[in-house]
Amino acid sequence: MPLATILAGLALAACDDRAGTPTAGVAVGTERPDVQRLRDGSPLAHDVERDGPIPGPRSCFWLRGPHSADPYINLAYPDASVFYWAAVFSTPEGSRLEIRGEFAHARYQSFISYDERGRPIESLADYLMQAADGSTNPYRPGANRNAESRSYSVEVLDSAPQVERAIGEFRQDQYSNVLHTPAYGEGQQVIIYRIYLPDEGRWPDGGVALPAPALTLASGEVLEGQAACAALRTRQPLQISPDAAGIPSPVYRELLRQPGKPDTWPAQVPAKWFIQLDRRSLIGIYTGEISKNPRRSEGGFYPNLDNQYIRTIVNRKHGKVFVLRGKMPVTPRTYHRNDTMAAAELRYWSLCSNQGFANTRVNACLFDEEVPLDRNGFYTIVISRKADRPRNATKDCGIAWLPMAEDGDGMFDDDVTIVQIRNMLASPDFAHAIQRVEEQDDLQETMGPYLPRTAYLQPNQVESFFPCHPGSS
Repeated sequence: MPLATILAGLALAACDDRAGTPTAGVAVGTERPDVQRLRDGSPLAHDVERDGPIPGPRSCFWLRGPHSADPYINLAYPDASVFYWAAVFSTPEGSRLEIRGEFAHARYQSFISYDERGRPIESLADYLMQAADGSTNPYRPGANRNAESRSYSVEVLDSAPQVERAIGEFRQDQYSNVLHTPAYGEGQQVIIYRIYLPDEGRWPDGGVALPAPALTLASGEVLEGQAACAALRTRQPLQISPDAAGIPSPVYRELLRQPGKPDTWPAQVPAKWFIQLDRRSLIGIYTGEISKNPRRSEGGFYPNLDNQYIRTIVNRKHGKVFVLRGKMPVTPRTYHRNDTMAAAELRYWSLCSNQGFANTRVNACLFDEEVPLDRNGFYTIVISRKADRPRNATKDCGIAWLPMAEDGDGMFDDDVTIVQIRNMLASPDFAHAIQRVEEQDDLQETMGPYLPRTAYLQPNQVESFFPCHPGSS
């Protein structure tokens, strides 16, 4: 495709279109101060005596985590502004398990149960939960996000849900304080606790203690703390399939080396986006086999049911800089400790640069508030290796930047990057959300301008095609 055609299709903004103010005061292309201290290896990164070699709080129940970008546990494509903890346990027969905690100061939190293949069973999103007496649920529309009393309790049932909650949509008709977590294998149960975008200065735990188990035995005795963890056997080994947290390396190698395919396969020019369906469809990015009408969000690695995803495979053999241009959905503003959670088209949006399906490591992400927009609500994001970053890929020039890893997919191809977009909890009125895409072939028609147009360029081309005049309007 001719370069002029690609650039025209991108509908790239002229410099005077950047008169719109960036959506937040976070410096695009640089880390937030509270995160940078953790990522650059400084003495403030973490307390080794308290946390061990991996930073972040843990407990005898939430023993595995936190998962996030480096230097945390970087696995299963975590969002770089999100923190996940996993609990692995077995509820004794006849007992009753509750998880008690305080709502985090964050954009979103949830508990999600999973099976042995890393497929989600049920999500209990923040806004569905009833706060304890005298407390406030800060995730309800119009509620005080900074309320001091913010306690809750969730009952965990060793059974499958009878009715499936809406996937990826904001539905206020499904209030509940119950999470169905059926056992698999030898009676193992798994829950992941997530916090998306903790408020400024409240990373990684959202400014509250990790929620704690309270186990009522058949005898009526109530166990908490270490006693509850011992009865729940929270240190038991994981009973999961080999592909739960990533495609096995030999399988991934075969997908890359299919007969008759170019060495850039499956990266295309312009890029082709794929919705996340089941695992067959995820592998179908390489094989072309896409399922019809499967349950959504089962294709990833411990995915979040409240998100819907699209992704594309990028190969820098096509060009050193990958450019994206699209419209930003309306989301709430929360990072700077805003007082209320405003109604919006999505609860959260992010775009991430990741490694390959065998590695499942995130390089870095941009969340909605830190992406500069032009006056029409469009963003321009470029993705490249650090050495290839265009000099105008800065907040002042209205261009956001994400890195590619030096070792590409982290396994076999140094030029491969996975680019992924999240849409969380879409409003029923937002017609262009990923949640509205029924079939792979409907992607462009349904998402319209919210599906990014793309091009491969060289760094000097980006600097020439996107003239930068900081401060102009």
